Amino acid sequence: MHPDLATVKELQEVDGTIATLTSRIEAIPSQIKKIEDQLNAFLHDHEEHKNRLAANQKERRDLDADIQMIRGKISKHRDQLYEMKTNEAYKTMLHEIEGEEAKIRGIEDQVLERMEEAEQLDRMVHEAAARLEGEKQRVANEKKQLETERANDEALRREADGRRKTLAAALSETTLRLYEKTRKSRGTAVVQVIDGSCGGCHVKLRPQFYNEVRSSDALLTCELCGRILYHVPPSVGEDIGEGTRVSM
Repeated sequence: MHPDLATVKELQEVDGTIATLTSRIEAIPSQIKKIEDQLNAFLHDHEEHKNRLAANQKERRDLDADIQMIRGKISKHRDQLYEMKTNEAYKTMLHEIEGEEAKIRGIEDQVLERMEEAEQLDRMVHEAAARLEGEKQRVANEKKQLETERANDEALRREADGRRKTLAAALSETTLRLYEKTRKSRGTAVVQVIDGSCGGCHVKLRPQFYNEVRSSDALLTCELCGRILYHVPPSVGEDIGEGTRVSM
C-alpha cells in the first residue's frame, strides 16, 4: 500500500465530517428564525384577534346607538300620527314607521352576528393569552438548545480542522495536490474498487489495471474519472471475482 493512501483516506473522512458540521452550523440561523417566526405569527394573530374584538365591541355600540336613534324617530312618528289630518297622511306615516321598524330588525340581525363573532374572538383571545408565556418559554428553550448545538458543532469543527491540517501536512505535496484537485472537481477524491469497478464512476477497470490496484504500492487513479483508488482484500471465503474463492 502506498504510504499516503491511509492518510488521504482519513483526510477524506475528516473533510466529510467538516462538511457535515459546517452544514449543521450554517442551518442554525434559519432554524432559529423559523421558531422566532412561529412566535411572531402567534403574537400577530393574538393582537389581530384583540383588535378585532375591540372593533367588534365598537361596532355593536354603534349599532345599538343606531337602534336607539331609530326608535326615537319611531316614537316621534307615533306621536305625529294623532296630528295627521287625512287618511293618506296617516297611512304614509304608518308606512314610514314600518320602514324604520324593518331597519331595526336588520340592525338587530347585525348585532346578533357581531355577538356570535365576539364570543368566538373572546374565546380565542383568552386561549392565546393562556398559552402566551408557554409559547415564549418554548421558543426560548428551543433557541437555547440550537445555540448549544451550534457551540458544540463549532468546537468539533475546530478539532476536525486541526486534524485536517495534521493530515495534510503528513502527505506528500503531489498527493495533496491530487487529492484537493480531485475533491474539488469530483466531490469524492478517494474511492474503493468494488467488484473490479471504480466506486466513483462505476466503470469496470481493465483486468491488468485492476491487478495493479490490488497489488501495486503506487497511488493509482481511475483512468476515467481520476479518483484515487484503493482495494480492500476479501475475507476468507468471500468472492474475489471471476468465480474464484479463497481456499480454506
